[in-house]
Amino acid sequence: MNTEFFTALDLLEKEKGIPAEYMIEKIEAALVSAYKKEYGNNTNVRVLIDPAKKDVRVYQQKEVVEEVENPEIQISLADAKAIAKKYKVGMVVETEVKTKNFRRLSAAAAKSVIIQGIREGERRVMQEAYETKHEEIMTATVSKVDRETGNVVIETDTSRAVLLKSEQIPGEEFYVGDKIKVFVMEVNKESRGPVVTLSRSHAGLVRRMFELEIPEIADGIVMVKGVVREAGSRTKISVWSRDEDVDPVGACIGNHGARIAAIVDELRGEKVDIVKYSEKPEEYIAAALEPAKVLSVSMTADRACRVQVAPDQLSLAIGKEGQNARLAARLTGYKIDIKAD
Repeated sequence: MNTEFFTALDLLEKEKGIPAEYMIEKIEAALVSAYKKEYGNNTNVRVLIDPAKKDVRVYQQKEVVEEVENPEIQISLADAKAIAKKYKVGMVVETEVKTKNFRRLSAAAAKSVIIQGIREGERRVMQEAYETKHEEIMTATVSKVDRETGNVVIETDTSRAVLLKSEQIPGEEFYVGDKIKVFVMEVNKESRGPVVTLSRSHAGLVRRMFELEIPEIADGIVMVKGVVREAGSRTKISVWSRDEDVDPVGACIGNHGARIAAIVDELRGEKVDIVKYSEKPEEYIAAALEPAKVLSVSMTADRACRVQVAPDQLSLAIGKEGQNARLAARLTGYKIDIKAD
């Protein structure tokens, strides 16, 4: 029985990553709980679990006293000496209790504590795994699609997780077996709620994808200065080069658009505008309003400007439902007033 018990602990550690030491603590607590349910809450007990000897023992403890006032935790000196002559007043007598004698109710209580311990252990392992991936990208496989809620269950290297409908790119569809990239937004350390919040609509997904796909960004030659996004529709990302000989926009686009194509494909066709960052606000704002061609930018107040474009560029500068101007304002941090020349 004990051999099977320790084999199970080894399997938990290998398959679920739950340390045996952690589970031993939980099982000790479970046995104490079962004992107290069996013999009363006021009783004293010691649990000994020895992995080396593959041994599990439970000992009832009673203090040796001259006169017994509480038989649950005390034993008379005479009775103690009947067990062994070495006992004196103040010492503790330990009597082994066989766990097989625990009644069904007590055993069920112990089982409940152990199951809860396994769940907590799994959660802790998942938290630790996701903490190292916080604000990073993970590649996952779709294992289940809930057609009613739209939520998607995915398998990562560490565990299963749920990609909520609200964190998906609007309009995208998933099928079992699909390989997708997800951004680890938040790791929950509380006892309730999901362990991790994953997203495909967060701007951080685009930033990390550029860092993965563009060698110049990975090497630190090109820097991402800002990302704004309306998922499923359009993203604007501003980039800047430390090396004057390296064009940051060209590096991100790649030969024949190969690099940006891989990113757009993962984003299900979302438009991505790559903007050349400039420390001069006028240049930065004009670049942020692309694909519209800007005639002039004049600063009108603190963090505000007026942009002039040709009449045929006005609708392009503003964008559908104001999206292009809105994203440009968020990217640059300036309030933009666009006028036709």
